[in-house]
Amino acid sequence: VQLQASGGGLVQAGGSLRLSCAASGLTFSSYTMGWFRQAPGKEREFVAAISRTGGRRAYADSVTGRFTISRDNAKNTVYLQMNKLNAEDTAVYYCAAYLGDGLRHYEYDYWGQGTQVTVSS
Repeated sequence: VQLQASGGGLVQAGGSLRLSCAASGLTFSSYTMGWFRQAPGKEREFVAAISRTGGRRAYADSVTGRFTISRDNAKNTVYLQMNKLNAEDTAVYYCAAYLGDGLRHYEYDYWGQGTQVTVSS
């Protein structure tokens, strides 16, 4: 199984980025997909999750209203649209997958390698 995250970069505060995560080696539509992030000196934290069909979504309080998770099962890809970015969003962002349909914040089966997002103030 491979989860390949991309789309990170340097952006000014107030700007937007769209992260992508391409999955291979698994039956993508059977997996709940999630995004997590880890800032320097902090523990990894849950950002968002989306159910297998995309009908249900969950977000961390800190990103609700600014970030949107989506998926395209035909392309085996999950996305994270990030708007109104601020310095506190600076982190390495990871996509993850688990075999199930609950929007949980922990115990994912597979993890991607991460993509760096840096927001300058």
